[in-house]
Parts: sequence; C-alpha cells; structure tokens
Amino acid sequence: MPPSNSVKDYIRTIVDFPHEGILFRDVTTLFADPRGFRMAIDQMLHPYAGTQIDKVVGLEARGFILGGAIAHQLSKGFVPVRKKGKLPAATIAEEYQLEYGSAVVEIHDDALSAGEKVLIVDDLLATGGTAEAGIKLCERLGAQVIGCVFVVDLPDLGGRRRLEAMGIEVHALCEFSGH
Repeated sequence: MPPSNSVKDYIRTIVDFPHEGILFRDVTTLFADPRGFRMAIDQMLHPYAGTQIDKVVGLEARGFILGGAIAHQLSKGFVPVRKKGKLPAATIAEEYQLEYGSAVVEIHDDALSAGEKVLIVDDLLATGGTAEAGIKLCERLGAQVIGCVFVVDLPDLGGRRRLEAMGIEVHALCEFSGH
C-alpha cells in the first residue's frame, strides 16, 4: 500500500459482510502495514499525552492487538475483556444487548484495583454496547475509566453519544457513515 497521511486510507471496506447490506470496516489492512499501524497507535495515544494511565483494557478481539501495542508503548499492564467463558480464573460478567439478542463479556475479578486509571481500547465504535459493558466491568472493580479510544467511529449508530452520556471521554481516529 502506498504511504498515506490518514489512518482511514489503510482501512478497507468489505461489502455485504457479515450480512447483505453491511459495509464491514476491515482494520486488518491497517494492522498489516507497519507505517499505518504505527500511525494508528501514535494517534490513539496522542489525546492522553501527560495523562496518568495505570492499565490499558482491550475489548475482544481486535482491541487486544491495539491495546497490547498501546500498553507496550506506555510500559503499562494490559487487561483483556473477553467473551464469556474464555478467561481461566474467577471473573465478573456484564451482559449487553446486540442487534438480535444479547452477549456477555467478562474480566478477571483481580485484574484491576480500586483507584487505577484505565484506558479502554477497541478497533470500532458502533452502538457502544461492548464498550459500555467494558466500562461497567472496570468501574465495578473500582477503576476509573479515563477514556475510550477507537480507530473507527460509526456515528450513525450512536455509540459515541451513548458513552459520552455515561460521562466517558471518547476519541476515534476516523469516521465512516452508515453501518
């Protein structure tokens, strides 16, 4: 891929995936390009320069890739929020609504300590359900969520408004209209 000045240029769109009528924003092309990936990590960190962050929390699954890189850059620990049944030790869980039905995410019950400041990371913000569940898990463990950062925001789906209504600062590197 030729050099680009925009993270958005590294993201490909897959038409009709996973269902007809959906425009899937595929960040694997961003991850595969060393310049694009570095640009994304640097830009995700930029709003938090000088901010105390104790841990980085990544939402399954692409949030693990981004969150791991951000945690490494900050020399901080990384905490995964995973789908139900994937973590081996004692967990707490949070259910959230999907377009059709519901899902559950979990975090180890000893992953965060009261008062720790955490940054939540994922690739895409759509309706905000997964991020809201992650925020609630962190807060139940006594951590303070200082913000959520995403590569892509789909503003038509309302996730940013949902998280900001919870008092959470939201940053995204780019937006795509539609869903």
